[in-house]
Order: sequence, then structure tokens, then C-alpha cells
Amino acid sequence: MSDESKHIAVSGYYGFDNFGDEAILNVLTKELKKNNFYVTVFSKNPEKTGFKLGVNSVYTFNIKSIIKTLKNCDVLISGGGSLLQDSTSLKSLLYYVFVILCAEFFKKDVIIFAQGIGPIKNALGKFLTKIALKKCKYITVRDEKSLFLLRSWKLNPELVSDPVWNIETKAYKPANRVGIQLRSWKGLSQKYLFNLAKSVVEHFADKEICIYSFQDTLDLDICKHFEAQLKLLKPDIKTKLINAMSIENTVASFAELNYLIGMRYHACLLALKYGIPSLALSYDTKVKKIAERFELPCSELSVDEDLDKLFDELKAIQPQMIQKKAQECVFDFNTILNKISESE
Repeated sequence: MSDESKHIAVSGYYGFDNFGDEAILNVLTKELKKNNFYVTVFSKNPEKTGFKLGVNSVYTFNIKSIIKTLKNCDVLISGGGSLLQDSTSLKSLLYYVFVILCAEFFKKDVIIFAQGIGPIKNALGKFLTKIALKKCKYITVRDEKSLFLLRSWKLNPELVSDPVWNIETKAYKPANRVGIQLRSWKGLSQKYLFNLAKSVVEHFADKEICIYSFQDTLDLDICKHFEAQLKLLKPDIKTKLINAMSIENTVASFAELNYLIGMRYHACLLALKYGIPSLALSYDTKVKKIAERFELPCSELSVDEDLDKLFDELKAIQPQMIQKKAQECVFDFNTILNKISESE
């Protein structure tokens, strides 16, 4: 299966210090290197990406370098994450579509890797995305919504597990800690946060509260605010603000959590991989879906919710039930590796 001459270009939301995307890249590059492929990652921070992962890396927005790499590579892997959508911005969508179309112009095989597709509201964006995807060698999506959307476009995607399920974890040794992972979001009100802080104090005052920022540009301010709320309610509560940590250190720190209250999808996923009882804070359907799949309590971020009831449900979760389901969630790289080996 391995072929040292194969050069794989990887395009995604990399180098922006977002835990989920960096964890996906970590798993992907490890698998590609294990199979002796030469890897070039398009990254916002190529020096950091190249050094940490032991790969070649070029700047995401150096179009000349991107085109040169695509001309010289054998295969482009686009993903994972939610790249092909315009809710972040149309500019972002057009960039990722441009990379795919450019690779296809040079007659390179393109693999869509565990992506969430849509929403795409802009007519031009949708038109170009359809053109780009129709020429792809292999398309994998991470959710049913994306699967049905692409099927409606007469494409044949495959539904796969999130690659982060394959991340290497440490021995689970809970240390009387509760993890709280928050991100800024327009639907997250000050009143809801205060209610959440009250519930944390009422239910977990005897534990150390570890507050995680998974992407400082979006998470850090709200995490600091939440820590201040906890201190206001109970000045002697033990808290720890955790940010700017490596993937490995974040994974290791989760091994010490008794519970997680998490907003980000990959925070919930990582906790579930350890079998940590979790309360999902649903700002997005993907968070709600993972909560439903694992039968977790799930908050809709409403000020009228009965948080005490959700916290009681959280404390009643049997960790072994989570672990059993989590063991079934594995990303199978064999098909992708075979597709790469088939490329000319």
C-alpha cells in the first residue's frame, strides 16, 4: 500500500489553533506518514504546522505556492471539518473550492475527507461547489445531513466517523475535576451563562473546575468571563483556565476529568472517547446529534431550561455505557489509502 513517491497535499482550516481541526490534521498526517507518503499541508502558520507534525507546509494564502504544490502533488485531500459552507463567509467557501478546482485542473485526484457540507446559500458558491465535487475521486462526509445533500446533487458520498475518534488517548485517571468547554456564540446569553455558573457551583463546588478554551480567538474571553462568574458566586471555588495547550496536553488533561460540560463538538467527542459523563451545550446540530447518539443530556442554551434536571441526568450517566459505544466509533483509513495508491 505504501508508495514513497506519492505526494499528498492537504487543504483545510489548519494553523488557526482550533483544537478540533488540529486534532483531525494530527490523525490524518500520522496515518499518511505511517504509509510513507510525502505530505504538504496548507496552513495559516506553516512553520508551526511543519515543526509539530514533521511535514512540509506552505502558507494557506500564498496562492503561488498553493498552485505550485497542487501542480506537483499526486493527490489533494480536502478536509476535514466544515469547509464547504458559506455561513462563515462566501470568501472562505470560494477559497476551498478554488483549491479543489485547481487540483482538478492539473488532473490530480481529489479526496473529500470527513467533511460537513453546507449550508451554501449563495447561488454562485453552490454552482462552483457542485462542479468541484463532481470531479472528485472519493467523497466522505461526517453527518447524514451532508450525505443527503450530496445525494440530492447526484453524488455518491460515503458516511464516515469523525477522524478524531482515532486520536491516541492516555490512561483514564479521574482526579475530582469537572471540565467546562465554552465558545462565543450569538445565541449564548449572559443570563444563561449565569444560570449555568449557578448550577456548576450547586452541583460541583467540591471539585476543581477546569475551563477550556479550544480556540482562543473565539473561546478565551467567554471562558474568562465564566470563571469570573463562578468566583463571584463562590469566591473559594477552585478553578483553572486552560488555553493554548498542544493537542497532546489537551488530550492528557481530559484523562483527569470526572465530568464534562461542553459546547464544541470535539470537546464532547474527546470526553466520550474516555467514557466521561458529559452534558452537551448545543449551539449547532452536530453537537445535538452526538448527544442523541450517546443518550447524553443536552442543553439548548435557553434561559428557561431546567439545568438542575440536566445536571442530575449528567451525574446519573454510567461511564461504561459511553465507553462501549465509543469503541464502535473508528475512522477506517483503508479505503482512502487504497484510493491514493490507485492514483497515477
